[in-house]
Amino acid sequence: MHKKIEELKDSIIKNKPQKGINIMEVCGTHTMAISRSGLRQLLPQEINLISGPGCPVCVTASHDIDHIIGIIREYPATLFTFGDMIRVPGTVSSLQDERSRGKDVRVCYSPMDSLEFARKNPEKKVVFVAIGFETTAPLTAVLLRQAAQEDIKNFYIFNTHKLVPPALEILLLDKEIKVDAFLCPGHVSAIIGSKPYDFIANKYRAPCVISGFEPIDILQSLDMIIDQYNTDNPKVEIQYDRVVKPDGNPAAVEAIYEVFEPVDSDWRGVGMLPLTGLGLKSQYSKFNAAKAFPVDIPQPKEPPGCKCGDVLKGILKPFDCKLFAAACTPEKPIGPCMVSSEGSCAAYYKYERKA
Repeated sequence: MHKKIEELKDSIIKNKPQKGINIMEVCGTHTMAISRSGLRQLLPQEINLISGPGCPVCVTASHDIDHIIGIIREYPATLFTFGDMIRVPGTVSSLQDERSRGKDVRVCYSPMDSLEFARKNPEKKVVFVAIGFETTAPLTAVLLRQAAQEDIKNFYIFNTHKLVPPALEILLLDKEIKVDAFLCPGHVSAIIGSKPYDFIANKYRAPCVISGFEPIDILQSLDMIIDQYNTDNPKVEIQYDRVVKPDGNPAAVEAIYEVFEPVDSDWRGVGMLPLTGLGLKSQYSKFNAAKAFPVDIPQPKEPPGCKCGDVLKGILKPFDCKLFAAACTPEKPIGPCMVSSEGSCAAYYKYERKA
């Protein structure tokens, strides 16, 4: 690093813009790092950090969670999921509740665990909940290629993969949201590179910096954003250049689009967004759990008073929700933003209540 934390803090304070700037940290890992390190309290009031929809668990639609719960209720299936998903509330239940009732719900650390189980138990129907952005989509793609090559007939995925760059454009077009600049996600960008964000600077004239996750990474990225903003020179810069390259990981991107194609996707609290999801191509449709296990889904209802949707869009901060830290806590979460380890509400609850 060219500057130390104190130097970066002083530079940011010295060069703070005359008018306020709203900088959206897209990634939930950034939100957690900012809260844990107390960076928000170091910044001058002119710099307003707002959280974005970068927590995959948080943006999984209630409709999808209800369908997953319906599968495990109505079919003799074994369901594999990542840890955070198990506690996310649907309309009437959660996977944790279903497991407590005896349903076969398992937490896995690798998607390959689910495929290995399907190989060893050909008499069982096995469903893997595929969740995440471009970071995890290559893993699912490799998983499905392997299942197809081996012609495994008892394996399915419930696909909720989503795309980050097109969702950011929709946020920029939303007049209710005021985003002046983006702190872009390091993990996603390691896969897709920096070029997919070019439209942010070129079309919308908004500064954009791809950041690492250490406090000094984030402060350096904010310093770079402020320099772009003050000089009216918006561009896409890579602060996290020890990991992220302009072209990303071409092999991983190729794997994604061998198996998936862009489709409209429902984002919890945000709504149906055009071409922001990844749908299975026709040759892989036999692995689609949503089609293989049809269920009657209740009309999705968000919990009364829950403001997760507005938090995910950066309109509100967790403190602005009346349920925050009162009815809604990590022990008894009402909304998904309090459940996930990348959720804004979980970050604010754990690190920023006293601040």
